Amino acid sequence: MNKRNGEPAFTLQMTLPQFERMFPDEASCRAYLQAHRWPDGVKCPRCGSAEKVYSLSQPWKWECWNADCAKGHAYRFSLTAGTIYENTKYPLRTWFWVLFLMLTSKKGISALQIHRTIESGSYKTAFYICHRLRASMKDPEFRKLMGIVEVDEMYLGPKAENMHRWKREKLALTGTKGKTAVIGAIARKGNVVCQMIENTDTATLDGFVRRVVNKEKVELVATDEHSGYRLLGAGPEGLPHEVIKHSGGEYVRGIVHTNTIEGFWSLVKRGVIGTYHHVSKKYLPLYLAEFQFRFNNRNNPDIFGTAVSGS
Repeated sequence: MNKRNGEPAFTLQMTLPQFERMFPDEASCRAYLQAHRWPDGVKCPRCGSAEKVYSLSQPWKWECWNADCAKGHAYRFSLTAGTIYENTKYPLRTWFWVLFLMLTSKKGISALQIHRTIESGSYKTAFYICHRLRASMKDPEFRKLMGIVEVDEMYLGPKAENMHRWKREKLALTGTKGKTAVIGAIARKGNVVCQMIENTDTATLDGFVRRVVNKEKVELVATDEHSGYRLLGAGPEGLPHEVIKHSGGEYVRGIVHTNTIEGFWSLVKRGVIGTYHHVSKKYLPLYLAEFQFRFNNRNNPDIFGTAVSGS
């Protein structure tokens, strides 16, 4: 959401009526996937070449006679070969429908709700489709963050105060024990990158920041007073680092703050707690990829097409 003349201006994205008009049947979905997967012409998914690729009499199928690909006989492939839609029984329109629901839900939509909406037959099917789509939302062309970058960590997991006393005492949950750590960095008015981490020691936090920040084009790295960030500004490879001291009641000091990344964490937590209720450590990276993709494409009017292109 941007602001113009003091009024909120939303980026217009695909609506439900538009979705129904664009994808009335399976053929329209396949044509859309082909146009976004191969905008410059059909390419062989095995060798990546567009030369010597010929269409077959069967619709949406081709064969490649490229010498590097064909070993004595042509390599035949379909529209969905090498995509997340390959070897699935559900129609492409169902996949598109689920993707549309996921992208238009700011805080996510549960597999159970997807199951109710698309009448998938079983909850496991909806769960499978959602996770396959989340896996395709990972950014393969990550660009390092520039300008003013905020870095912060958060924890996801059960709160001890919300548990029955006997369970709290049995698990001995205090502080961050029993929770999963996640670190994230965001460029002001730009993109966010986040990942699950096993611990919050100096090597992990410092290494993450240096990996995601463009040291040549970063103006400021703002963090809280966590000791894991203490070496960011040290030595010849040091970054322009400033600390905001939350323990002292300080939240903003000029341009130094971590409010933007904390706003993103708020979206993630509200999604996990309010929509999914529980996310296991095993699947957490996939949920993070979903939230990250939605946030980074918040001003993209063709977020749906971008997601399809990466699938």
